Parts: sequence; C-alpha cells; structure tokens
Amino acid sequence: MRALLSIVLACFAAAGMATERAPSLVLRGQLSGADQHTYREVPFDVPKGTSRITIDVDYTGREERTTIDLGLLGPGGFEAQDGFRGWSGGTKRRFTVSATDATASFLPGVIQPGKWRLLLGIPNIRPTSTALYTARIWLSRDDEGFGPEHGLTAPLAMEDRWYRGDLHMHSAHSDGGCLNLSRTKKVPCPLFLVATSAAKRGLDFIAVSDHNTMSQVSGLREIQPYFDRMLLIPAREITTFEGHANLFGVSRTVDFRVGTKDVPDWNALLADIARAHGVISINHPNRPNDETCMGCGFTPKNPVDMHGFRAIEAINGKDAERADTGIPFWEKQLNDGLRITAIGGSDSHIGPDDPRDAFAGTIGTPTTVVHARELSMEGILDGIRAGHVFVDTEGTRDRSLDVVGTAGAARAGMGDAIRVADGAAMHVAVHTAALQGQLIAATLDGLPLAGAGSWIPPNGDVAFDWTSDGKPHWLRVDVRSPEGKLLILGNPVYINR
Repeated sequence: MRALLSIVLACFAAAGMATERAPSLVLRGQLSGADQHTYREVPFDVPKGTSRITIDVDYTGREERTTIDLGLLGPGGFEAQDGFRGWSGGTKRRFTVSATDATASFLPGVIQPGKWRLLLGIPNIRPTSTALYTARIWLSRDDEGFGPEHGLTAPLAMEDRWYRGDLHMHSAHSDGGCLNLSRTKKVPCPLFLVATSAAKRGLDFIAVSDHNTMSQVSGLREIQPYFDRMLLIPAREITTFEGHANLFGVSRTVDFRVGTKDVPDWNALLADIARAHGVISINHPNRPNDETCMGCGFTPKNPVDMHGFRAIEAINGKDAERADTGIPFWEKQLNDGLRITAIGGSDSHIGPDDPRDAFAGTIGTPTTVVHARELSMEGILDGIRAGHVFVDTEGTRDRSLDVVGTAGAARAGMGDAIRVADGAAMHVAVHTAALQGQLIAATLDGLPLAGAGSWIPPNGDVAFDWTSDGKPHWLRVDVRSPEGKLLILGNPVYINR
C-alpha cells in the first residue's frame, strides 16, 4: 500500500499548479430582433463519468441593451424529476453544478449523462439588432476539484507574499453555533456570520471544515463575492473513530468510514484522497480518544503510511502550552524522516461575540500564515504542501517570521531542503516583525540548538551559524516570550534530506 500511495502522490504532486484548462466544448450562435421575448435551448452532450459542469457565457450587443438570461436543463428537461437545474436571469456569466455544490440560483445534484441544454431567455433585443453568444463549457471528472479555476473564485490577490488565515472552523452545517438574534440561546451559526467573524479578525483566508460534509460549499460560493478580500476555502473535517483530519481541495464525496469493509483503514482513505489531489492534515492528534472526545485523538488500529498526510495541526485552538498539544506528535514524524508541514487551526465552534466556549479557540487563534504566489485556494494549498508556513499562536495581525538558510550558493527557507557538507557552515538569517524583545529559539531534530538563542532587536533581524556533520537533520526557528511562552511556531529547513 505504501508503494502505491507514494506513486499516486508523485503523479499528482504538480496538479495544483495547473492553470485554467481549455473548455471541453465551445458553443456559438446568433440572435436577432425576432428572438425578442423567446427562449432558446442550446443542446450539448455530457458523457458518462462527468461530475461537474461549468459554463461561461458571453455575448455581444450590450451597448444596444441586448440582454440574455441563463438557465440549465438536464436530460429530460422540465418534465424530468431533476431536469431543471437553475435559472440565474442575467446576473451571472459563469456558473457550475455538481453533485455536492452549485452556484447560487442553481441546484446541486448528480450529473446524469445525456443531452443537456443551456437555456437562453431573451428579455430584450432591439428589432434591428443582432447578438453573437459564446458558451464555453467545462466537463470535469472527480479529480478536478471545484471547477476549471480550481477554486470558488479567481485569485483575490496576485501578490507573492505571506497570507494569514484560519484552517479549521465549523458552522451550522455541522456543530458550529452562535447566539440567536435576541441573544437568548445558542443556535446553529449561519455561514455568513462565521465568515463575518473571520473578516473582523483581518484574515486573508479561512477554511470552513464541517464534519464529513460539503453541504456548506454552495453557501461559500454565494457569499464569496461579498467577502472580496478574504478567500473562502471549502474543506471538511474527516471525522472517524480513529482520529480526525482536515481535507482541503476535494469537492466530491469521500467515504470517511474507516474501519469498515469499504474503508478498512487510514491507508485506503489516504489513497482515495491522493487520487483526488487533496491536501489532508491530521487534526489535534494528541487529544484523548474516549467519551470526553470520541475519536479526537489520532489512534489508528493499523499501521499508517504517514506519507499520505501533507500537514499536521500542531496547534489547535489554545493548546500550544498544554500537554495535549500536537507539537510532539509532529516532531516525531519529522524525526521519522517525513517532511510534513505544521499548521494551526482555531477549531472554532462558536460564533461572533459568544465567549462561552473556553476549550475551542476563537476564529483566527491561532493564525496559520502561508507564503503563497497568490491568494487562491491552490496558491494557499501549494504553500502548505511546500511547508512555507508559520503559526502565530495568539493570532495577531502583524507578527511575522521568515527564516533562510544558506550554504555557499544554496538557499532554503522554511519547508525547503538544502545540502550542507560535513564541516561546512550553514548561515541562518531570521527576519521578524512586531516581535522586538522576544526570544529566538532554534531546534535541531527536536532538541534545543545551543548558541542559537538570541533576543530580537528593534530591526527584527537575528542570524547565527550552524556547522554540519553531513548527516540528515531538520532545523526549526520559533519565537518565545521572555517567560518561555510559544508565540511563533516555525517550520523546518531540511538539511541533507
């Protein structure tokens, strides 16, 4: 199983880098004044195995007040039970439908093979006008995520920089709650209020990770245009009796029933996720797994090929200083030879201004900070895959950490690998912001690195040298308070791996 999983992971490692692919079909037509107040059906064939249809429609003549409304009919049309798939009027140019989610005003449902029809309604076209329309259609399979843009929207920002977010929270689509409007009782918390709470924290991205479901995705599609500065990443918390894990980037249903004949163990689940190009992270691995928190701790019954996981939630909520923090579990995987990224998540189950849950974090605490080429789902996920991440345990808006190791012409940041010959020195340059007077704490293979600790000066820059023995190591830089409290958890630079 380990060999199979490794092959699957290698095959799909670069999938997130793909740009929007060419459409499967391009349909063109012409309208004239005679089409005023009529409907036109534009048929197209959907082959077996299609799991998502995405359509983008453009047309000429807007300067003459030509208007085309859009709808979609499945096989059988209005007469079929699920033949009507939506009507947006003229408000949307691009829309998508799948079994798990759909653009607002369209209906999710199984994509049946057969003759589908784009429905055009023409409320206005002048008697002497003509209009040319072009419909680009993408027919996607299960491994193509959320549509041709690999996300709910185009990138919200194109800057290559650090982005701050929260990768673990819940809404009304599972067990997330908040006070009702009269503030008299706790009720399932609407997605909009969850996102609003995150936006108030100044976050660049959030992942809404409801338990074993993707019912929230249509809602995320609906509200994403409103939150035009904060990326909404669809996720789910795979909740099993042997542990929990967050899954990002996969739109289709995933069988989470670990321990059954269909999903005998975690390896079977991980192989399925790898085929779907997903990023999966173990959540709160050191939590108890008993009646106080059933299934919360990572306690697989069978050996697991840990290469299937891309990340570990090293910090969950406010547990950075507690005995059940995930940091030791993560460090054990590093010492076992894995290159696996530490992330954090609030695991928030509470809504805006609700202080009553002291165990779970509030949204944005901790904050996972990812260096990404752009603010898009795949940009953030690729940053996590690469380990270009640090965790701000208190969820501030301005604390930052950047670590670069150099040896000769070779250079590596957090998550990267570098070769350093026996006896050669690696120079480690640390740049911080908003951390003056705090303490740099370096770790080598899980043990404090002697001589690397230093107080952070006003300019935020600290440097030290480390001499290699030519063997494989991982070196991590954290930031602690003068009292020893963990403020920033860094990811390692991997040496001679």
